Amino acid sequence: MRITINQIKEMKRKGEKITMLTAYDYATAKIVDEVGIPLILVGDSLGMVVLGYESTIPVTMEEMLHHTGAVVRATKQAMVIGDMPFMTYHISNSDALHNAARFIQEGGAQAVKLEGGVTVAEKVSRIVECGIPVMGHIGLTPQSIYQLGGFTVQGKTLEAATKLLEDARTLEQAGAFAIVLETVPAQLATLITQRIGIPTIGIGAGVGCDGQVQVINDILGSFTDFVPKHAKQYIKLTDIIRTAVAEYDNEVKSGSFPTDQQSFSMDESILAELKGEAIDKSNKILEIAELKCRESGAVAYPDFGREGWSAPTIKRILLNNGYECHEGRHSSEWWGLCSYQKRKTHFHKKEE
Repeated sequence: MRITINQIKEMKRKGEKITMLTAYDYATAKIVDEVGIPLILVGDSLGMVVLGYESTIPVTMEEMLHHTGAVVRATKQAMVIGDMPFMTYHISNSDALHNAARFIQEGGAQAVKLEGGVTVAEKVSRIVECGIPVMGHIGLTPQSIYQLGGFTVQGKTLEAATKLLEDARTLEQAGAFAIVLETVPAQLATLITQRIGIPTIGIGAGVGCDGQVQVINDILGSFTDFVPKHAKQYIKLTDIIRTAVAEYDNEVKSGSFPTDQQSFSMDESILAELKGEAIDKSNKILEIAELKCRESGAVAYPDFGREGWSAPTIKRILLNNGYECHEGRHSSEWWGLCSYQKRKTHFHKKEE
């Protein structure tokens, strides 16, 4: 049974910290779910850490739905939240509802996340009215980095802090079940957490939030293009992967991989019979070649009839048994096994 929004709200009421992580693929999401993380966000951050974009802005609905489906299939307990990408909810309430519904129907998510406060409250309300849980996101909103002037701390002035508090209250009134607070002063995040009745999930917002979220690549050390200040690397996976890949490369080149342990075998009697067939085929080809060479001094592909032998096989056997080839064009003839070209290939027995 999956975690519900009521259980998440109850965790705030009881003072239990809420853990959330991103995941973008089946294998990773399966591990996160097995550990017992209650919330998994399929973040549009996948644009940077998975797809190699410079920001989250190029990410499309199709890309998000593709990865959301993988995460949903991997999980049994966690609530999976789909991150609505840039311009999929900004134009109209209808667009917002339609794309939110796609996350639920096509992606299999149990909730969606929208960036913005007062400006998206009406859209949040409409989506919630239709039965789709919504998580809000205020503070540093990556889809607005050009307007914000980059990845900078938000809410440091009285005016900015007041606006964030208003955004949080408005999202709560609109029906959001939780709010992400990103890159805001810890004191402000604590104040917002105390002033609203729904859980706050912090990222770069101090320990006073009801819960925490991190990009999983940051805590695993598997993405090194940029490591934000708020992230703690619990392991440096890039070093482990690099070592394993280099070792594999060395073993392949040295011939020490694969061993019998990584290989499959067949019944020796079948192998012996198979080898016998190969010998019989070779002997038959050489027998025909010898006969034709005695009769006319050369043998060509059509001389072997329709035995099902390929031209490369015939050529290989003849060249390995003392024959040399002479190729000449005959424009009027298309030759059996070599019907793809107007060419007749003769083989002669090498002179001793």
